[in-house]
Amino acid sequence: MALQIKQTVKLTQQTIMTPQLQQSIKLLQLSRLELSDIIQNEIIENPVLEDVQDFDDGEDTAKVDSEKELEFGKTDELTYDGGDENLADKWENYAGGISPQGVGPGIEDDDRLSTESRLVKKTSLYDHLIWQLYLSNTTKKEEFIGSLIVGNIDEEGYLRIALADIAEIGEIDEAAVEDVLRKVQEFDPPGVGARNLKECLLLQVKHFIEDNPIVEGIISHHLHDLENRKYQIIAKKLDVPLKRVIEAVELISELDPKPGRYFNDEETHYITPDIYVYKVEDEFFVVLNEDGMPKLKVSSFYRNALSKENLTSKVTKEYIQGKIRSAVWLIKSIHQRQRTIYKVMDSIIKFQREFFEKGIGYLKPLALKDIAEDTGMHESTISRVTTNKYVHIPQGIFGLKYFFNSGINCFVGESIASERVKEKIKQIIRSENSKKPYSDQKIVEILNGLNISIARRTVTKYREMMNILPSPKRKKVF
Repeated sequence: MALQIKQTVKLTQQTIMTPQLQQSIKLLQLSRLELSDIIQNEIIENPVLEDVQDFDDGEDTAKVDSEKELEFGKTDELTYDGGDENLADKWENYAGGISPQGVGPGIEDDDRLSTESRLVKKTSLYDHLIWQLYLSNTTKKEEFIGSLIVGNIDEEGYLRIALADIAEIGEIDEAAVEDVLRKVQEFDPPGVGARNLKECLLLQVKHFIEDNPIVEGIISHHLHDLENRKYQIIAKKLDVPLKRVIEAVELISELDPKPGRYFNDEETHYITPDIYVYKVEDEFFVVLNEDGMPKLKVSSFYRNALSKENLTSKVTKEYIQGKIRSAVWLIKSIHQRQRTIYKVMDSIIKFQREFFEKGIGYLKPLALKDIAEDTGMHESTISRVTTNKYVHIPQGIFGLKYFFNSGINCFVGESIASERVKEKIKQIIRSENSKKPYSDQKIVEILNGLNISIARRTVTKYREMMNILPSPKRKKVF
């Protein structure tokens, strides 16, 4: 049978994701801040879009009364007449009575500018170390080597690169790098420039604690036993009384394993809720947070331009029509997003009403499928809506994902939400004897007594998710 190439026409139906539909789906999963950025970009790129808030009726603040305008030509010039005292007086008058230090004549202590109010940037660990390096008694070569070392110290204060690599980068001798490293390790904060935890703690011991062979011995040879709180084994190996070991451990616990974190310049990110839920008498009301969100409309100027046949060319009309379609679709997509969020939140309240009324102890198992069936939407839509969204309720601020939990079986009755089980594990550990903490198996037995059927590995998984240490590491001897 010979192979032949033929052309055939076949009519089929298939789903195609149009650009408008893709944009609508994308808007669903955006956070409030991300949505605000998208809208601002669209306002800049699409001349047809306008923010209603920018066109509110009111006084024109751009107009300034001529009698109140600043007459810069009449400003007296400051001239230096040779006297420091006279110049200082003129500077104080020019600066409104505030000297460069924030102190001036007639200014009360409460009105002075604080040091914190003049700081614009927190000092980084790198800047702090470089400042000490240049103030120390070093040669130009040592300054160069020191800058290479400081540049490779991470935010926790550790040197994460081998000395041989620094020597290769700077084309210098490795012994010279090690000599400069010893000088850097004497800088503030104590422990900075260490290559591992042991070296970091020993540097701090040298700085803070007088000669203590037990402390040095524990750090040098028994860190693993210290981590697992095996104090009796440490006492036996060092051949010292247990009391002396406990005293040494108390001193070690005051040391900082991450000396550079004080200079960490990470900013705190605050959460702005997308939804507010208020309870009025016996009813819950959902209010969408639209504070600061642009309110869009299509510019009437461009609409009028389309109606003028003689003044608008065909190319211009096509351009304006395309921009208007894009603007209208964006406005509809945003409204659809807001309606979808409202419906999903209203449905969550319906399923988790007891939680909103009584707290976390009444949280129920809930799946995306339950909300999808109640709202008539697809599960993927519910997943997108609940991503990066937060709600403010009387109990605090929660992510919408928080209300969706798998169920843990009970011996009698309905299943219980996994978040409730985590909270019970946290309460059990909080109430335990710190000298005899509960093992995971013991926690399983306690939960079984509370009518919760759970495996030990599940307890271990939940404990690790909550960043709770295992029982040997929670044990406190002193």
